[in-house]
Amino acid sequence: MADLSWTIPVMRAGYAGRGLTYLSIAGLSLWAIWRGGEAQGTGSALETLSDSGWGIAVLWLIALGLFAYAVWRGIDAIEDLEEYGDDAKGMISRAGMIVTGLIHGAIAALAISLALGGGGGSGGEGGVSNLVGDVLDWPGGAIIVTVGGLITIAAGIYYLIKGWKAKYREKLRANHFTSNYDWALRFGVMAQGVIIVVIGGFLTVAGFRGSSQEAGGMGKAFDWLASQPFGNFLVIVLCLGLLGFAFFCFVNAVYRVIPKVAGDDLTTLAAKMKAKAA
Repeated sequence: MADLSWTIPVMRAGYAGRGLTYLSIAGLSLWAIWRGGEAQGTGSALETLSDSGWGIAVLWLIALGLFAYAVWRGIDAIEDLEEYGDDAKGMISRAGMIVTGLIHGAIAALAISLALGGGGGSGGEGGVSNLVGDVLDWPGGAIIVTVGGLITIAAGIYYLIKGWKAKYREKLRANHFTSNYDWALRFGVMAQGVIIVVIGGFLTVAGFRGSSQEAGGMGKAFDWLASQPFGNFLVIVLCLGLLGFAFFCFVNAVYRVIPKVAGDDLTTLAAKMKAKAA
């Protein structure tokens, strides 16, 4: 078997970049709400960063990190580094990794464009609606969008279950830090699940109604929550959850275990918790 130890620093850089992205979105959103504004989606948050010198530096860090994450997900899927297997369930999981990698690669491209002084283009808040509009023009486009929305909802439910059952522990190294902050990791993963379910709901409605205006990303999810009873409170709670997910990404950047590369002497958080409960 080829030496794939080089994937470890790529993976760590990728999760760090992902964490920095969510930290920026949640942090800028909370700051905007504090000043009487509205929460910001991915495109809006990145555009805000492009307005200052330090923000440009953050954009470059995000771009490099997310590019590394895209590479990591591609290699992970091809080489099955996390041992999902070759059965139907495993292949679906590995295909999901590639899709996730492509999405984060697109965000990296947006960050580079903004850092170089370009506009948001199709990667801004209207990017999802524009893409859905293009797909709706295809033969059977409405069905494709609807199915894509249902798959997205399923992915969000997977995150919710992953957080509730703490399945992420199987990929984290056991130590004092991961044990003590397990509650924050769980909260962050479940908050990410909520966002994905809401976005999937938008896609499903867009496909069912044949209207790209119904689709949207994180910015639309914030707007929808804000329109509900106690909406501002819900948005703040979700932003805190996204800070938790950023924390989850940073913890993965340091302590994530890659089964096919890690040594046999490592103890996962799941194994430690199981032994403690026995």
